[in-house]
Amino acid sequence: MRKTLRAALAAALIAAGPAAAQQAAELGDDGAEGSAVIFIYHRFGEDRYPSTSVSLEQFQAQLDYLAANDYNVWPVGRIVETLREGGEIPERTVALTVDDAYASVYEEAFPRLEERGWPMTVFVATDPVDSGRSGYMDWDQMREMQESGLVHFANHSASHDYLARREDDEDPAAWAERMRADLARAQQRLQAELEAETNTDPKLLAYPYGEYRPRLAAIAREAGYVAFGQHSGAVGPRSDPRALPRFPINEQFGGLDDFKLRARSLPLPVAEMRPFDPILEGEGNPPRMEVRLAADQEVATGRLSCFASGQGPVAVEWLDEARTRFAVEAYEAFGEGRARYNCTAPHRDGSGRFFWYSKQWLRY
Repeated sequence: MRKTLRAALAAALIAAGPAAAQQAAELGDDGAEGSAVIFIYHRFGEDRYPSTSVSLEQFQAQLDYLAANDYNVWPVGRIVETLREGGEIPERTVALTVDDAYASVYEEAFPRLEERGWPMTVFVATDPVDSGRSGYMDWDQMREMQESGLVHFANHSASHDYLARREDDEDPAAWAERMRADLARAQQRLQAELEAETNTDPKLLAYPYGEYRPRLAAIAREAGYVAFGQHSGAVGPRSDPRALPRFPINEQFGGLDDFKLRARSLPLPVAEMRPFDPILEGEGNPPRMEVRLAADQEVATGRLSCFASGQGPVAVEWLDEARTRFAVEAYEAFGEGRARYNCTAPHRDGSGRFFWYSKQWLRY
C-alpha cells in the first residue's frame, strides 16, 4: 500500500541518518487535513516560447484572481513541511513555482509578486547560470530576490539533462553515479551562492522536464529530497513525495477559465497506484494503470473520466462493485517522448470542484 506523504517522508529521513531518523519517529502516520495546488511556470512574457511562457496579461489576470478570491499563497516548502508535520492547510492554498531560472523571472515575475508580498520557489539549473548563458538570471539577481524574503531557491539539477534517460552503453551503476553527482553539484552550487535558502530539511528537487524513473526517485530520496514532476494535480496527504504533481502554466493553458479550474482542484484520494515506473520499454505499451481509491473519498466516481495523450477519452474499467478500484489503458501505444493519463471527477457536493490525478509515461 502506498504510504501517506508523512510516512513516506519519514522513510526518506530514516535513510538520511540518525538525526533524521529521530525526527521521522515523531511524525506519526495520520494524514494531514487539506490540500494545495502547486503551479509551475518557466518564462514570463517571452512570446517566442509559447510552450513554456505565459503572457504577461495572463499572469497578471491569474494574480488578480488569486487576490480577489482570498487565496493563500504559500512557499511550496511550507506546504511540504505542513503535510509532513500533520498540520492543516487552509482552503484555497496555492504555491507558485518556477523551473530553470530564466531572466524573465527576475524581470517580470518577481516585481509583480513582490508588490503583493507573495512568495515563489525557483528551481535552478545551475550549469546554465554558472556559464552565464544568455536568457538566464545570474547569482547577483537571485541574491537580490532572496533578500526580499519572498523567493526561495531549490535544486533543478546541474545539467538540466534528461535524467531518467541512460546514455548508450551506460550501465545502471554508472548512470546512478552520474545522477548522484549531478544533483550533488547543483546543491553545492546553490548552497555556495544562496546557502540560507537551500540548506533545508527536507530538500526540494524538481526533475528536469518532470521526468523520473524509480531508481532516480530512490536516489533523490536517499539524498533527502522531496521531488516534483510536471504532471497535473493537487497535492494532499496521500500524494507520493517521490514525484509530487504541479499544474504547468503556459500560453495554451494560461487562460483564466483554465486557471480557475486548476486552482480549485482537489487531489484524487489515491491510496495505491501501479505501476510507479513511467518508463515504457518492450512490452506493456500501451500501459495499464490500476488505481485504488481511499475509502473516505467524496468523489463522484460515476462521473470519473480519464484521457490519454493524443488519444482523447479512454475507458475506465471498474474492478469492484464499490468503485474503489479502477484501471485505465490507452487504445494505442504511445510514441517516443512524454505522455500522460489524466483522470478527473467532480466532488459529490456539487460545488463544481474537481478531483484530479495524472500519471506520466516516458518512451525513449
